[in-house]
Amino acid sequence: MDQLHLLWEYQLADVEADKMEASIKRSPTRQKLVKYRDYLLEQQNVMKRIESEVSAMADRLEALKDAMKMTDEQLRSLQTKLESDPPTSSETIQQYLSDARRFQNNLNTYEQEIKRIRKDATDRERQQHDVKVRAAKAKAEFDKLKQTYDTEYKEKSKELEALRAAAAEKGKPVSAEMMERYRTIKQHSVPPLARLYGDQCGGCNMSLPSAVSRKIKAGELVECETCGRLLIII
Repeated sequence: MDQLHLLWEYQLADVEADKMEASIKRSPTRQKLVKYRDYLLEQQNVMKRIESEVSAMADRLEALKDAMKMTDEQLRSLQTKLESDPPTSSETIQQYLSDARRFQNNLNTYEQEIKRIRKDATDRERQQHDVKVRAAKAKAEFDKLKQTYDTEYKEKSKELEALRAAAAEKGKPVSAEMMERYRTIKQHSVPPLARLYGDQCGGCNMSLPSAVSRKIKAGELVECETCGRLLIII
């Protein structure tokens, strides 16, 4: 049996192993696990975002408290000044009143913002609680499902290992040069070898020159000019 036909025999076994590997990846149990995993990661990101928002709120509260303290001191200072040195002109009185209103308005604005932040913080705490509850339920389901999948994966892995071993045995008579060519073609065309049906590539179904068949029969290695697969006549 020539190298091309030996490579064909190897491909048959290799394809079976690839199918098994693909079936493991497409396992419904695995797909559910991936969904649970992605959901848990999403909840972790939500928690991080909420924690970041709460931290920013805490910083803003401290800044508002400092601003209120400073404004209150300014208001007290103005009151003290009024008591110790009452204004004598209407212009000075109006200026004092304007300053007092400005300080009081600032205090009211700070108080309103503090109330809003505290309400938002309460909402964030509720959101955190809800996220933790949902994440805990998802984690429990994930752990339960993973036990099932681990058993399933162990059994399928044994089958895959046997198929890979069978393929490796089929590949022993194949030269290193041919095997390297096979792997290179497999990077862009699967499977790498295709049967020639008349003048048509069995891989991409494109029609080829009639001379291709003669070259293959003469022992030449010919790749499909369209898909790049090695052509073989069985």
